[in-house]
Amino acid sequence: MQVHSYLFFDGRCEEAIEFYRKAVGAKLTMLMRFKESPDPIPADKVPPGSDDKVMHASFDIGDTMVMASDGCAPGEPAFKGFSLSLTAADEAEARRLFDALAEGGQVQMPMGKTFWSPAFGMLVDRFGVSWMVQVPGPM
Repeated sequence: MQVHSYLFFDGRCEEAIEFYRKAVGAKLTMLMRFKESPDPIPADKVPPGSDDKVMHASFDIGDTMVMASDGCAPGEPAFKGFSLSLTAADEAEARRLFDALAEGGQVQMPMGKTFWSPAFGMLVDRFGVSWMVQVPGPM
């Protein structure tokens, strides 16, 4: 069994994927627009002008698949109650990933040494997604 994250970006999905591609080396594996759906989508399920928006996408960050969409819910996405966690090989990589994800976002806990990790930090990226970046500790 596997559990994957599915993120809804309310019209900014392609922008988010491009950001993650540059920030953490995400690799796009699939992208389908609403207009490309093999089944017709009822007009009341998708806002007008959504034909070119992302119905479904998947991308890999390291060995993990993340799925995403522009979604059908209007308004600002609210990514609350969870964080995506990145484990870096070393402190230099952790710092690089943290700084890249923090660009245009908000640092919640600056990268630093903790009792469980030589480098750990928390941030919310420019899309509102919460991240934890760390290096495995001696535990």
